Amino acid sequence: MKEHILEKAKKDDVKFLDLQFTDIMGTMKSVTIPIERLEEALDIGVWFDGSSIEGFARIYESDMILMPDPSTYAIIPWWPKQKSILRLICNIHKPNGKPFEGDPRFILKQTMEKASQMGFTYNTGAEVEFYILKTENGSVKPVPHDVGSYFDNPTRDLATNIRREIILALEGLGMNVEMGHHECGPGQHEIDIRYSDALKSADNTMMLKHTIKSITQMHDLFATFMPKPFFGLPGSGMHTHQSLFTKDGKNAFFDENDRYNLSKTAYNFIAGQLKYINEITAVLNPTVNSYKRLVSGYEAPVYVCWARVNRSALIRVPAYSPGREKSVRCELRSPDTSCNPYLAFALMLAAGIEGIKNNTEAPGPVEENVYGFDDSKLKSMYIKILPRTFGEALVEMERSELVRKTLGEHVFRRFLEAKQEEWGEYRRQVSKWEVDRYLETL
Repeated sequence: MKEHILEKAKKDDVKFLDLQFTDIMGTMKSVTIPIERLEEALDIGVWFDGSSIEGFARIYESDMILMPDPSTYAIIPWWPKQKSILRLICNIHKPNGKPFEGDPRFILKQTMEKASQMGFTYNTGAEVEFYILKTENGSVKPVPHDVGSYFDNPTRDLATNIRREIILALEGLGMNVEMGHHECGPGQHEIDIRYSDALKSADNTMMLKHTIKSITQMHDLFATFMPKPFFGLPGSGMHTHQSLFTKDGKNAFFDENDRYNLSKTAYNFIAGQLKYINEITAVLNPTVNSYKRLVSGYEAPVYVCWARVNRSALIRVPAYSPGREKSVRCELRSPDTSCNPYLAFALMLAAGIEGIKNNTEAPGPVEENVYGFDDSKLKSMYIKILPRTFGEALVEMERSELVRKTLGEHVFRRFLEAKQEEWGEYRRQVSKWEVDRYLETL
């Protein structure tokens, strides 16, 4: 493998090597080294100071090693092909050569290994929504780039050509793009990458966000993945399609004799996610702003139930077409793109696995429009709702053994402490709404 990578880099006229990794909070980081160090990087890795990365390590335990994953070889397509830049995604190791327990990629791999021991490969495919905003003199303006709406044509969707550039760049990075289109809000868009095993899918999701920001900046625009950037306009989510495949390549979620074409494994998996969803929500929706999108009574997936045609449910099972057995899946609709996809996918899988291991029974589907249910009807149908605030979600997370066990003590503590501080800072703020509402009336 090493000799193949070295030869390929020479053929691709690579001059620089971009070593990418993701911190606990879900921010992409990188270091750039000259291509002459590629062999060294593949053999023994590249040292970096982990104490400077939020949540990674304390000063006295800061030495970390970036170990490139050769399977993530990709040339950055928006840079000149001559003297090009090679991207490699890295695993984080400690100086003793062992994986660093605070590496989100390692946490996902560990959880996927547990599924593998049960005979399953966990596949995910994320639908990434975002807004493109205008800029002025290099500063971001909180103004949408266009006035288009859902699936609009190019006369109103000014970002059509930008999306084409993004899709071409993604294909140049080796990703299979399923679709790109304008979303409901003005300036809002969505790009979907074809499903793959969760590790590759998380890698793709991080690189998709990086690509979108890079291409839009080249057009003097700005892309934001803020879950709810505008009052009164749709929020941006990251609906995630999930399935389990057996070692012989069959979809473990499919059963041709079931009314919904779902297997017992699928029902158990769905039941596990419904059971633990409140405990994992702080990681799936990890910002104060996330809960401005997740508001009950509006078109937000806050109701803890599942359905086929009902898009108000937390988990949706897309319709099955004969001959498309591999496409049978469940779609978790609550995550947003402010999350760390490695940690989010790990917890989603862990919750599903618990459902399978414990043979947890799924409740019946709710095909009515839950948006119109009042509190009494929700209670009568035993339908819970997601945490209403980030503070509530953090309380649920802190007492969760599933989250602690899946993330490990290091990431569990670092994530929780950082987000509790964020929530505390938010609670101390005085907003313009409060001033406008109360200053002259009280």
